[in-house]
Amino acid sequence: MAGKEMEILKTRLSGPDLDKLLRIDHPELNELVAKYSELCEPEKVVVISDTEPELELIREEAIKEGAEKRLKIKGHTIHFEHIEDQGRDKANTKILVSKMIDFGLDLNATDRTDALAEIHGLIKGIMKGHTMYVRFYTLGPKNSVFSMPCVQLTDSAYVAHSEDLLYRNGYSEFVRLGRSAKFFKFVHSQGELSVGVTGAVTKNIKLRRIYIDLDGQTVFSINTQYGGNTIGLKKLALRLGIQQADREGWLAEHMFLMGVHGPKSRVTYFSGAFPSLCGKTSTSMMSGETVVGDDIAYLKIINDQVRAVNVEKGVFGIIPGVNSVDDPLVWKALHNPGEIIFSNILYTDAGDTFWIGKDRPTPAKGINHSGEWTPDKLDQKGKKIPPSHPNARFTLALNSLENLDPELDNPNGVLVGGIIYGGRDSDTWPPVEESFDWPHGVITKGGALESETTAATLGAEGVREFNPMANIDFLSIPIFKYINNHLEFGRKLKEPPKIFSVNYFLRDQEGKWLNQKTDKAVWLKWMELRVHNEAEAIRTPTGLIPRYDDLRKLFQTVLKRDFSKDDYLKQFTVRVPEYLAKMGRIWEIYKMMPGTQQIIFQVLGEQRERLLQAKEKFGDYIPPEKF
Repeated sequence: MAGKEMEILKTRLSGPDLDKLLRIDHPELNELVAKYSELCEPEKVVVISDTEPELELIREEAIKEGAEKRLKIKGHTIHFEHIEDQGRDKANTKILVSKMIDFGLDLNATDRTDALAEIHGLIKGIMKGHTMYVRFYTLGPKNSVFSMPCVQLTDSAYVAHSEDLLYRNGYSEFVRLGRSAKFFKFVHSQGELSVGVTGAVTKNIKLRRIYIDLDGQTVFSINTQYGGNTIGLKKLALRLGIQQADREGWLAEHMFLMGVHGPKSRVTYFSGAFPSLCGKTSTSMMSGETVVGDDIAYLKIINDQVRAVNVEKGVFGIIPGVNSVDDPLVWKALHNPGEIIFSNILYTDAGDTFWIGKDRPTPAKGINHSGEWTPDKLDQKGKKIPPSHPNARFTLALNSLENLDPELDNPNGVLVGGIIYGGRDSDTWPPVEESFDWPHGVITKGGALESETTAATLGAEGVREFNPMANIDFLSIPIFKYINNHLEFGRKLKEPPKIFSVNYFLRDQEGKWLNQKTDKAVWLKWMELRVHNEAEAIRTPTGLIPRYDDLRKLFQTVLKRDFSKDDYLKQFTVRVPEYLAKMGRIWEIYKMMPGTQQIIFQVLGEQRERLLQAKEKFGDYIPPEKF
């Protein structure tokens, strides 16, 4: 290490903290800490080596700095952000590139040199009066082929506390790896704070920046406290992971991992990608099944098999709608003693909590994201302010859940039997369908994934948004290259996992839902049987669908209720006009992208031709029995 950097560290760090840092023996790490402790000018720098007293210090500091407040149940705290800082800031989340790239769609890339100059100007002195915490984590299990070491520099005890719940502590792993550690880097500051009834919140929201430096494998996040902008190891690190996967030939995905329990105590593992509000978390945490992870997975080929890990060990979950009937396992965890951080929900003087959709009476008053709240409180536009924010969250470790799968920390990951893609689709996809093969699944399921917006949260209702593999917001490589990587991944395998699509939002022509919330339990069981070739299927122009008799038996066995032939026909009739319209939309999207491989148009074209042939023979709406 250069003498100047050592002098900075000796000046900025106490003797014990310097000793903990130097024990790792990694010059690049020392340079990182020296550079940003000098630039950000924190009052002090604390290196956390993951001892229990140090982790308790983080929890206590989150209370002292006003970022968290204790609630009635032991271990529960509540956190608020600035009223304009309660969601991901897409406009100011930018990918820094040395050379401008056509990503296929607007993924908000910007010139690296200019952006680094801007961010380094903004963070000069940004931590004055604050403590910089130097934190170490791993994405994925420790001492594993999947492991990705990470260093987080932050002046927010709330961010550090959150990451202790969500990620595996990694100081010992850094010591073990020493100079061989190749790591992702995260630099965060909440910036100047304003103290009010909701606690200490970021003041300079207009200077919020979230920059992802691909060349430097560094994420910068400043003037923000919201978890999606600040918990760097989550979606921000996914951009770095996708680029690393692109270089090395594996997949970094916005996917859950779960174990579906089949006959004779068999467990089959599925990964699944769903856009927001499409049933991803509720699927991964189904009663009777086991959860490995609900959000991000790394998939690699090991001994000609696809194995995967949850890069996290916790959940940063959306809480609106969570109730005792539909979400019994999460509900129980949220009401038992244990370490949980609630964000932007309502709490009362008695320390009780409430959120939208909680099946309990709404309190007459309390504190929420807007400050002091009563049911008649209005926002600046004259609209009533709900008791909790629509994007309110909870953060907990997965070991708080009774259905945690025992393979969570397996360094070899879990064997992936199937991959599921799901979207919000009112008129096209059936409730469950299997692709013909890997390319057909990648292109017509994952690569053609769309989701309809909802009026309550995303603007005009029913607008279809293109979202390949539910990962479009987090891509750091061109879309055509991302799809091609999936195709190449499957070509390396003799027997790749089966690919399925699911759709929990199908409606009839009158707009009535055709499925119940619990039906997904049956679709999971059918997919599990299909992975092991223990259920037959009907071949349609768009994929393989269940036989009625098989579903009728599964509904009786799994849900203890009947499944009528009429329901089956309504749900699994092939809707040719809607499918043709979808094929046309997807074709035009890929046509606009330079670099799109011919196989995409070939597979889409073949599916279109099959649909046209079926239409000529059977008409627009074709019941399964015709095939």
